Amino acid sequence: MEDPVTRLLATHPAFTPNKRWLRKLQTRLHKWFVAHRRDLPWRANRDPYHVWVSEIMLQQTQVATVRDYFTRFIGAFPTVIHLANAPEEQVLRLWEGLGYYRRARQMHAAAGVIRDEYGGTFPDTVEAIQALPGIGRYTAGAIVSIAYDQPAPILEANTLRLYARLLGYDQPLTTAASQRLLWQFAEAILPEKHPGDFNQTLMELGSLVCTPKSPDCPACPVMDQCAAYAAGRQAEIPAPKRKLEFTAKREAALVVWKGNKVLVRQCGPNERWAGLWDFPRTDTPLTPQGQADLPALADWLTQQTGLTAGPAEHLTTLKHGVTRYRITLECFTLRHPSGRLAPEGEEPWKWLALGQLEELPLSTTGRKIAKLIQG
Repeated sequence: MEDPVTRLLATHPAFTPNKRWLRKLQTRLHKWFVAHRRDLPWRANRDPYHVWVSEIMLQQTQVATVRDYFTRFIGAFPTVIHLANAPEEQVLRLWEGLGYYRRARQMHAAAGVIRDEYGGTFPDTVEAIQALPGIGRYTAGAIVSIAYDQPAPILEANTLRLYARLLGYDQPLTTAASQRLLWQFAEAILPEKHPGDFNQTLMELGSLVCTPKSPDCPACPVMDQCAAYAAGRQAEIPAPKRKLEFTAKREAALVVWKGNKVLVRQCGPNERWAGLWDFPRTDTPLTPQGQADLPALADWLTQQTGLTAGPAEHLTTLKHGVTRYRITLECFTLRHPSGRLAPEGEEPWKWLALGQLEELPLSTTGRKIAKLIQG
């Protein structure tokens, strides 16, 4: 049986370039972008470093959230050399709250490569950019098209949705066949002139008009070229993602006081929030009645650090999600530790005054606990 890619390539006008269809699409999109493009801080110039930072920040994150982060980040690291020379902790502190911290660590590593191998000049080919840590085909294409005006297709969340609707393509978008098809479509519709503006137009249209739920079809400049709209299926396309099943999890965080200082540790490279600092944390030991076993928590602290402290007192309970987990984080206070801090493992531990917590990158819940105890 013919696969969806072969069938669509053989029948859809966008792939055999029907020049009239394609010219109409490109012209309408250009006019729409001129009238509706948002004034975003990373569009102030075409500096490839700025384009790169914005694209990495925008992965899994809304534009409204990224605006202030981008401005602060560029203010602290105005060039790729500044970023490469900065301590990782400073980079993570400025990234704090954006989540997916691996993005920041890889960006810091890539900046080091650009400094050491390219003399601080951002590379200008897809191949060279894609070879940098943390940069895939989409990000490399966005950088070379926007910063260097080179024709390179893009495929990300907004354009995936837009392309699927234009084509009336109702198959799951995560399969290899779908990805291959949609990359081909992105390449087929890309104009030779001003490809960067065209790519930004597609992302802007997907973000503002061709939204996941309730797309504003009357506001779309290419509504009458959209196969999904013609079939009345714009709400069904793209095919819904498989719902993720969440697992409930209980964890305990310990705020251990020594005078006016608290104990924190840096998360290891293979842990959640690698490189960030956090309060001592473990899975919550339970009593037979299903309550937090406070003596067991104190014993765990001793095993991990060599410190004896207690009794544990309940401070607060926080709920948050990490990947497929929905976590109930029970926070406890322990005071008057005895013994010498001699932790297991290689990760650093520190006694810090409350004011010093502002200088360290903390996990999201770690920052909430810090603000709570700071009053």
